[in-house]
Amino acid sequence: MSAEHSYQVTVRWTGNTGTGTAGYRTYDRSHDVAVAGKPTIRASADPAFRGSPDRWNPEDLLVASLSECHMLTYLSLCARNGVVVTGYQDAATGRMRETPEGGHFTEVVLHPVVSVAEAGMAERAMALHEQAHRSCFIASSVNFPVRHEASVQVRATSA
Repeated sequence: MSAEHSYQVTVRWTGNTGTGTAGYRTYDRSHDVAVAGKPTIRASADPAFRGSPDRWNPEDLLVASLSECHMLTYLSLCARNGVVVTGYQDAATGRMRETPEGGHFTEVVLHPVVSVAEAGMAERAMALHEQAHRSCFIASSVNFPVRHEASVQVRATSA
């Protein structure tokens, strides 16, 4: 069964310092990312592109989206396959290369550390990462490699 989903996000530039974009160095890259009924994300450009280091940037959000999608897909698969996950943490990394035309991501690597309730679940827990990768909507939508380097440990409760 196929279904179509739509999403509406409002991005509003908040960085006009009084002269708009009259000069490349005179405007702020700050902006808000909003979805009705959800907290606003205060965002900016990456500091390498004159952005604010204390705000989310599009590159952070892309890597986070890939990590979240993998996790949510994985947890669903585990629940449906009798694998009791008691903890999950990912320190995802992304690499981007600048080019004269702009730039592009070259890869994202996910590093999920998963805790499961019983030792007998560990092998299946590892195997489900590959299925989660194939099923992740976001990973299926990008044109660069998304890899996962997972580990599984046995812990009855999350740490």
